[in-house]
Amino acid sequence: MDQSLLTNIQVVLVEPQHPGNIGAVARAMKNMGLSRLVLVNPPENFRGQEAVRMALNGADILEKAQTFSSLEAAIAPMGLVIGTSCRPGKERFPVYTPREIVPRVLATARTNRVALVFGPERSGLCNEHLDLCHLLVRIPSSEAFPSLNLAQAVMVLCYELYAACAQESIPPASCMVPADTVQVEQMYADLQDFLLQIGFLDPQNPQRIMRALRRLFGRAGLTSREVSILRGIIRQVRWYSERGHQTATRSRDLGTERLPPVETTAEDAKG
Repeated sequence: MDQSLLTNIQVVLVEPQHPGNIGAVARAMKNMGLSRLVLVNPPENFRGQEAVRMALNGADILEKAQTFSSLEAAIAPMGLVIGTSCRPGKERFPVYTPREIVPRVLATARTNRVALVFGPERSGLCNEHLDLCHLLVRIPSSEAFPSLNLAQAVMVLCYELYAACAQESIPPASCMVPADTVQVEQMYADLQDFLLQIGFLDPQNPQRIMRALRRLFGRAGLTSREVSILRGIIRQVRWYSERGHQTATRSRDLGTERLPPVETTAEDAKG
């Protein structure tokens, strides 16, 4: 059984409210072989007596937990960010089950870091948090009472990952390493600015379309090179639209002006 991939998977709790729940999450992770816990704006006493009591043998995970003031900072180095939600909506599809998402998580974990993101106990992840996630997962449960306790939800996802490792049903590593979250967010910022400029997005509600684009690119699993190419296309089209089609065509025909080169990285140069 190869559990080494689990070291590249982090459980991220956004604004957890109860130290006991944080401790219970640490215990669930310990049960299933995960060790990296990240907390966004936790309560001050998250390592207190109640948390330690609930963590039991997972107290070491609690002790080593990293803390951040924002989800953006917590997931900055991640190549894949999985958000969890029990509230399906028209802007949140497609949504995967834990078993469906496991192959993608483990394949990515061979070469990059993965975050499993869980929201506050009362409200779950809000749309702004989900916007930062590449893919969404929902744990199937009874329609009469679909909401799971925080530690239960963490346990379900961790179990599916552990079981896949135990059964050695681990997909091969992809030759393409996904871009980290910082690169992807920079691309979304460029894209949103440009789409607002040309009137494609509603200035009063740009996220309605941007969330659909985030889902699209999230499913694609963009690499650093692909993100660079897309940002280059956005810059090029913006330059062309600002200068005007006729001016650009006339200048090109006369040989007096050329389109500015697209910035490339060392990886781009390799092709």
